[in-house]
Amino acid sequence: MFWNKSKFKFSRKSIKELETCHPDLQRLFKEVIKQFDCSVIGGHRSNDQQNEFFKKGYTKLRGGQSKHNLKPSRAVDVCPYHEKKPNIDWECLGNFYVFAGYVLGVADQMDIKIRWGGSWNGSYDVRINKFNDLPHFQLED
Repeated sequence: MFWNKSKFKFSRKSIKELETCHPDLQRLFKEVIKQFDCSVIGGHRSNDQQNEFFKKGYTKLRGGQSKHNLKPSRAVDVCPYHEKKPNIDWECLGNFYVFAGYVLGVADQMDIKIRWGGSWNGSYDVRINKFNDLPHFQLED
């Protein structure tokens, strides 16, 4: 189950990705993983990686324009695990929405200002979002 009272742990790959991120993002997701099973799929990325993601349509930003390109990264991509599968279910958008709500709540309690890629304008009205990047969380300036 992706949500319960037990403690979850990040994989080595998730830890490696999270370690490329700003300390506030590390603190936040180390708290989130205690109650919500998830995987860090991206932290810092090079300008070349960013440009490759741009070409594939995964992002609207080119190399050097993303908070992922900073060192340490001020952005991270984190996905919830599906409750009935031992992996990420990209088809079940509801899991991403529930997860984002949890992350945003924890961030608020920790006084960490973040923006979620499912609500770029901060309204949380997902119907008006022009580009959904549901795994994406970034620190506010």
